Amino acid sequence: MKRYDDLAAWRVARRSLEGVIGFVPTMGALHRGHASLIERSRAECDHTVLSIYVNPTQFNNPQDLQHYPRTLEADLAVARELGVDSVLTPDYPSLYPDGYRYRVDENAFSGRLCGAHRPGHFTGVLTVVMKLLNLVRPARAYFGEKDYQQYLLIRGMCESFFMDVDVVPCPTLREADGLAMSSRNALLDAEGRALAPTFARLLRSAEPDDAVARQLEAAGFVVDYVETHDARRFGAVVVRGSGREVRLIDNVLLPAATADRERAA
Repeated sequence: MKRYDDLAAWRVARRSLEGVIGFVPTMGALHRGHASLIERSRAECDHTVLSIYVNPTQFNNPQDLQHYPRTLEADLAVARELGVDSVLTPDYPSLYPDGYRYRVDENAFSGRLCGAHRPGHFTGVLTVVMKLLNLVRPARAYFGEKDYQQYLLIRGMCESFFMDVDVVPCPTLREADGLAMSSRNALLDAEGRALAPTFARLLRSAEPDDAVARQLEAAGFVVDYVETHDARRFGAVVVRGSGREVRLIDNVLLPAATADRERAA
């Protein structure tokens, strides 16, 4: 496995790579969900590239950025064990030489769901992903379905800008109690971790969106939204623990009868 902090060195190395390139962009704090993306890339591609970069432009809350888990050495060990070929670990000046003057905006879906509660978030996501895709030039890029809105926006961006990459969605992996795997789970205290699985369980409820939101609030969550779109229920909540608030997102496909009722509403 080769690690590249220097993007100029990576661009030289990229010219010598042949075959199908697979790419897994991450912000680190790797878990089993990330591992599943890497494993799929290795199964389908000749060379797998991983990026580890906590992207500040997608954080609307400075405290959220400050507390985001950073476990680089452990992440590199995981990547090596999983057979990653190349790892990009750039810093802000190398990835944003323009100081974030140039940005990628989407002016419809990015303002809904998470975008309605995190101003500028998806502009930061789309901008950094376009930069990374241009650097790696993969045939396939792998994204987890837990961030389904993000996946749809990235797929749409690549289609709109005629980018020659297949954006591959990968199923959400869950803990034994149903909680979607996420780097943010590591920030939960014991009380928050005990409460968190209730989020996924209630999202699967046959109750209407507004009833699910009320039940989540009654259980102790702060609810950003619960909304169903195209038979998929999306939700975002905040778990309050000892001195820290952790925001969790999830989405589930609904049974046909529930999805039909939400469309009618």
